[in-house]
Amino acid sequence: MNGALGSVLPAAAAFVGGHFVLSWPPVRSKLVKALGVGLFTALYSLLMVLFLIWLVAAYRVAPPLVVWDFGPAANLVPVMAMPFALILAVLGLTSRSPTAVMGERLLRAQVPVAAGALTVTRHPFLCGAALWAVAHLIANGDMASIILFGSMALLSIGGMFAIDRRRALELGDAWSAFAARTSRVPFAAVLSGRTKADWAGIGWARPLAGVALYVALLFGHDWLFGAPAVIL
Repeated sequence: MNGALGSVLPAAAAFVGGHFVLSWPPVRSKLVKALGVGLFTALYSLLMVLFLIWLVAAYRVAPPLVVWDFGPAANLVPVMAMPFALILAVLGLTSRSPTAVMGERLLRAQVPVAAGALTVTRHPFLCGAALWAVAHLIANGDMASIILFGSMALLSIGGMFAIDRRRALELGDAWSAFAARTSRVPFAAVLSGRTKADWAGIGWARPLAGVALYVALLFGHDWLFGAPAVIL
């Protein structure tokens, strides 16, 4: 395997594996006990940023080794999916949630949280990231992209299950009550009748911010990432 391409795989393994290993309750609890929550969170975040920089740098210089090519029409998949992915991401970044970093404090404090964006999904940011990754995976069938976007999809989807499992162990009945009124899959809890979509709590500003970000990325994609968003 080409050296540049070969570095993408260990970088992806470090980034994805680092998230899962350091978040695994037996490992995380020992590190938090030794370092304290604040220092652990800071070091964890710094390490993941460094791994992400390594992954992106390796990806940018990897040679194009094509595994699949669904033709020019496949480029429209991320173009159509990204508005929804970015809206979900914005909702996740701007909403208080028990699934966010240190969000378990909300349920421990008995703060009502099954509202707003969480009536759509209890993992809005990770759902957005998963949609971004899968859409780009369909449109980019070279080996480096398969590793990059495949690892991001694995991290996003696997992360939802890992967070839910960790919160269930930590919070018990409080988490069970919250999980019963929410869902991983967007709108699954709404469609099953377990909750009602809280459009008022979501508002207009955050979806519009997601759309604005989409427009900016659509027209700035070539400048930011070295390739136009639409190639036909």
